[in-house]
Amino acid sequence: MAKKLWGGRFSKKTDPLVEEFTKSIDVDYKLAKHDIMASLIHTKILAKAGLISCPEAKIIYNGLVDIKKKLDSGKFIFDKNAEDIHTAMQNELEKKIGNIALKLHTARSRNEQVVFDIKRYCIFEGSNIDKLIEDFVRQVEGMANSNKDVILPGYTHMQHAQPIEFKYYILAYAHMLKRDSCRLNDALKRLTYPLGSGALAGTSIVGKLYNEAAQKVYKGMQHPFFKVVENTIDNNSDRDFVIEILNTLAILAMHLSRMAEDFIIWSTQEFGFIEIDDAFCTGSSLMPQKKNPDVLELIRGYTGEIYGNLVSVLTMMKGLPLTYNRDMQLDKKPLFSSVKIIKDELIILTKLIKSVKINKLNIEKQLNDESLYATDLAFYLATKKVPFREAHEIVGRMIKDSLTLNIKIKDMNDRELKTYSHFINKQVIRNIFNPKVSVNSKKSFSKRNLPIKIEVCQE
Repeated sequence: MAKKLWGGRFSKKTDPLVEEFTKSIDVDYKLAKHDIMASLIHTKILAKAGLISCPEAKIIYNGLVDIKKKLDSGKFIFDKNAEDIHTAMQNELEKKIGNIALKLHTARSRNEQVVFDIKRYCIFEGSNIDKLIEDFVRQVEGMANSNKDVILPGYTHMQHAQPIEFKYYILAYAHMLKRDSCRLNDALKRLTYPLGSGALAGTSIVGKLYNEAAQKVYKGMQHPFFKVVENTIDNNSDRDFVIEILNTLAILAMHLSRMAEDFIIWSTQEFGFIEIDDAFCTGSSLMPQKKNPDVLELIRGYTGEIYGNLVSVLTMMKGLPLTYNRDMQLDKKPLFSSVKIIKDELIILTKLIKSVKINKLNIEKQLNDESLYATDLAFYLATKKVPFREAHEIVGRMIKDSLTLNIKIKDMNDRELKTYSHFINKQVIRNIFNPKVSVNSKKSFSKRNLPIKIEVCQE
């Protein structure tokens, strides 16, 4: 194990099994650039508080900047023997500038460092995910506009229900993702940086210095993140912000999974509504004819892992006494996992839907099912002052007789139709059993005839 940030109180070396079991560098190395940013801020604070001299602060600051440049270039090699990323960065700084680096940890704790790092990670990755959601919504909007004249059967309980416009159907997912974006931005607004929290009880440095130092490092950037934390115990001992983001990502994954399921069903030979581009499918090692929607199936499948990540952190936190406990080290792997999965899914699904082809002929065949227009016919009778329950019964009998006698309602003559109701005749049936008439008759929702435009929520 590399040099630690602690050890004076111990009379024995840590057992190698314990070192291997407790280290987190294999996971939290992803927080390196955020940890450097925390140290840059802390260096300014120490100088302002008079705990290090200005020349010392300059040496430490420049050393940290050099490490950051190596990180940004991708040339930095992490010490896999370090206990965690905070130790790895401290040891790297000590190699670079010598014993002056030992002063950097004055009035700070890894407890506050890790909260800072994770919160900053969430802000940056949350922003990246929000941009990907925006790209996805824009592509869905394009798909809707390209197929705005397509009408398809709508389903409830996976049974034919009523005709609906394809654009209206597909834009439902855009609305879902819009809410996901709002939830994500709302969660990010609550993040406040924890520097000055110490291990749990705060430090002797005046709180406003932390805000001033952060503003200098961030060059005046304004963000709710720079609000000084109000309760250091709460700040260091809770991970509700991780849970909130994991919950948002779980809901987002559920929405993407539902879209994937729709596309999987629509691409089957039984439906044949869409064709997925070959670039997003795989084949079978045995059956030469197979074209499998594996990408969509994995999007559906990974939802279980994302749900598991949320539940794992909730379970880990449920019995912890205040304040910090080592259990909380286990929050990062689930968070990193969900973030990566969601980013990958949004990127690939955005590309996939761009190449989807709509099979209009197969869709139009399904629109010949007369049961799709049963509700419209019942509503027509209601407009003629027939009580709706009676109208419902009349149309139900018509559908039943049509199936039993193997005759289409359209093919019944006026005499046969009038046995159900004197308001029904062949002309009425022709007018009502029409997909365009059906979708155009629906007036209850807003902005239906306006240009399709989905704005992703931005704060």
